[in-house]
Amino acid sequence: MIDHAHDLASVRDATERLLTAVGSLDNAAVTQPSRLPGWTRGHVLAHLARNADALVNVLEGRPMYASAEARDADIERDAPRALDVQLTDLRESAARFQETGDAPADWSRTVELRNGVKDAAARVPFRRWVEVELHHVDLGIGYELEDLPEEFTEREIEFLADRFAGHPDVPPTRVTDGTRAWRTGSAPGDRPEVTVTGSPADLLGWLAGRRDGAALTVDGGPLPALPPL
Repeated sequence: MIDHAHDLASVRDATERLLTAVGSLDNAAVTQPSRLPGWTRGHVLAHLARNADALVNVLEGRPMYASAEARDADIERDAPRALDVQLTDLRESAARFQETGDAPADWSRTVELRNGVKDAAARVPFRRWVEVELHHVDLGIGYELEDLPEEFTEREIEFLADRFAGHPDVPPTRVTDGTRAWRTGSAPGDRPEVTVTGSPADLLGWLAGRRDGAALTVDGGPLPALPPL
């Protein structure tokens, strides 16, 4: 069962880690490239702030973004801002998200995200947690996949494995860290099963498109190519 209150608290903690880390940067560092192709660190920070407001829209029954074009334009507009402006926006948008999440609500209801994706309202805090943690890593400022909370890593591996489950372009795949295992890809029996083994951080990096999988061990075939998130 999803515990949205627990996840809201986890978002709060992750946001504080992010704000503390970003606060040690300077204006020049914000303009430097992030680990996401074509995005500076300022783009990542702007996206995080606008994503918080977008998820407020979701929880309050409005479209997540006015349009894909408006989303992209807002990020481009906000990316070049000075560090102090970025920090204020991050802090204030995060507070708006927390305030909305703390308000009484029917967390069992279904909400709509981007591109028509629907999910339980109760999962929205976890989705925000994903944004904060992975984009903290994307900033390339010393926070790595190995630094992520163990609970987060395990849940995000499970979430992504579920996301690719049944995908016809992904062979039946068993993903394991040697202790726990998850299954993804097309149904067993369609093709030979592939087993992918590695550390939790490397498994998450591969599933989330943050690492190329070179550190993983693969049995039963080549490392499956995953569709974009």
